[in-house]
Amino acid sequence: MLPLPGDPRTDLFLPDFCGIRVVFAVVVLGELLAIVLSLNPASATPGGFRELALISLFIQWVGLGSCALLCLGRRVLERLGNRAAAACSYLLILLVALAVSEAAWRLILPRLVSADLAPVWQFEQGASGLGAPRALITPLTHAQFLLRNAGIAAVMALLALRYFYVQHQWRARMHSESQARIQALQSRIRPHFLFNSMNTIASLARSEPALAEQVTEDLAALFRVSLGDASVPATLAQELEVCRQYLRIEAQRLGDRLRCEYHIDAAPGDAMLPALTLQPLLENAVYHGVEPAPAGGRIGLSAALDGATVRVRIENSVPPAGARPARASNAMALDNVRQRVEAYFGGAARLRIEADAEHFRVNLEFPYRTVSR
Repeated sequence: MLPLPGDPRTDLFLPDFCGIRVVFAVVVLGELLAIVLSLNPASATPGGFRELALISLFIQWVGLGSCALLCLGRRVLERLGNRAAAACSYLLILLVALAVSEAAWRLILPRLVSADLAPVWQFEQGASGLGAPRALITPLTHAQFLLRNAGIAAVMALLALRYFYVQHQWRARMHSESQARIQALQSRIRPHFLFNSMNTIASLARSEPALAEQVTEDLAALFRVSLGDASVPATLAQELEVCRQYLRIEAQRLGDRLRCEYHIDAAPGDAMLPALTLQPLLENAVYHGVEPAPAGGRIGLSAALDGATVRVRIENSVPPAGARPARASNAMALDNVRQRVEAYFGGAARLRIEADAEHFRVNLEFPYRTVSR
């Protein structure tokens, strides 16, 4: 069973700290924290941009160091489970903060003090007791320096982990709702197709039992896919076989009125996509393009790989004007497919429609992904 991409059930609640987006977010949030700390007159001597630069340097070392260790230890954290991973990540961030603080105390602060540039000082309380700074300042001790930095790191790490957990829970709820919606969409089969197929089987049962058996098997295969688990994707080869089975059933009913053309030799059979994606588009083409025309019509199915994108086109002829009243369409099949591929590929897929007086085309484009990727 292959879960949909981004399935929170298979993910640690922590984000991927190896990703550039997460690292960039850590850098930005760390810089915002540095600005807040540099604007607080009760924690340090106002030092302008020089103080902001020093605080930023310290925070970025803590943030990036924590990201590096969480990135390297992600596999271990995944095996621990969310609770143990949260505790280990919290302790890891505190250790990084203490290590960077100790390094700053021993290697950087002595040089800053000798140059009278030390940014880390605390002010004595004023007579009002409101923490107003006085001209006299006293430097922080080693223990105070470490404890203050560890305290800030502890609060920020706790807030960050809580945020990651809430995001994980939100993604889990969204995934469950999306799965239920996708399963409902996948299970939709037009009643008229079922009735027509059963009538076709009944008409062939006595005259051509072997052919009736073939139609029954094709119909059973379609129902097996339709009622299957929506979280299990299919390969393009499987989808194309479902398309052939569906068109064989319709060919028994429409006879020579249905003409099919396949251009799928260049199709990447191992490409993954949601199950039962193409068949609703073909059913739409038969229902609106072939059935209303007295002489029938043509359906073309083509698929090919273009770089890293799979392109599938389903084309049908348009009934001539005045042949039969045009059937009303609520675009259910198109919306069904569009919603499912967008949910599966996360917005990386496109479904485009082209129409003219003689042809109606549906172009489906999606990323080339396989089981191993």
